[in-house]
Amino acid sequence: MKLVFAGTPEVAVPALDALIASGRHEVAAVVTRPDAPAGRGRRLVASPVAERAEEAGIEVLKPLKPRDPEFLERLKEIGPDCCPVVAYGALLPRVALDVPAHGWVNLHFSLLPAWRGAAPVQHAIMAGDEITGASTFLIEEGLDSGPVYGTVTEEVRATDTSGDLLTRLAFAGAGLLAATMDGIEDGSLKAVPQPAEGITVAPKITVEDARVDWAAPALRVDRVVRGCTPAPGAWTTLRGERLKLIHVTPVPERTDLAPGRMAIGKNSVHVGTGSYAVELLWVQAQGKKPMRAADWARGVRITESEALGG
Repeated sequence: MKLVFAGTPEVAVPALDALIASGRHEVAAVVTRPDAPAGRGRRLVASPVAERAEEAGIEVLKPLKPRDPEFLERLKEIGPDCCPVVAYGALLPRVALDVPAHGWVNLHFSLLPAWRGAAPVQHAIMAGDEITGASTFLIEEGLDSGPVYGTVTEEVRATDTSGDLLTRLAFAGAGLLAATMDGIEDGSLKAVPQPAEGITVAPKITVEDARVDWAAPALRVDRVVRGCTPAPGAWTTLRGERLKLIHVTPVPERTDLAPGRMAIGKNSVHVGTGSYAVELLWVQAQGKKPMRAADWARGVRITESEALGG
């Protein structure tokens, strides 16, 4: 089939690579978000998908909005049979959805209908899910509500951050998306409507969502930190300044600390929660580089009366 691939961040690149390498399909063009400012100099930088497409000699389309007349006209000129999508980052209007004969097929990083929305991997970890996965589905105008072509499952490991899990799903999902394109082409795959039960939503994680509540149980604190790593980054406060929490681990045997209170050892920092303590392993103070929590604690000279989050 002739394909127009839509995607923007690094997590979409494995799927683009899989389609390019498949040998069965022609990736005629790529649709991605416009170049965005990055770095200290705020220089405009192309998306990872745009960079990969340019390396492969594929035409790159960067509409400000996918309803822009020039973009729609070019899409019609290309005449794709199907448009696979991975984390494109913009809502597709009906006029665009109607262009390819087989529609736009999205690779979504959850087992639909669970975790519809922008942050399925983060929410799966924060909710304590033991199994998640990826799904390919036909895009409709609802939120991730279209019929499903296929799924692949993935275990959520006890130490997974959202970055760890998303990386594995990106590669597993790339194979699923390529297989879905094959099945659509030869007619062996039919999309199945999602069940009405089991629907959960996964809105974008805000900075406030990533603030750690030390009165919550230790397992909840651990899940919030892992789910918000690397973005937007879990955090707390000390002396009115933010402290980013990069890596913590529960310490079930320690139950003597009140929520937010710290016990500083020679090579450890324990913090009380609503159940038992967690150990801070890596943190990042404002304006500083990430460092071991024990090194940070020695530098700030914490007193017994101080607590995190106050």
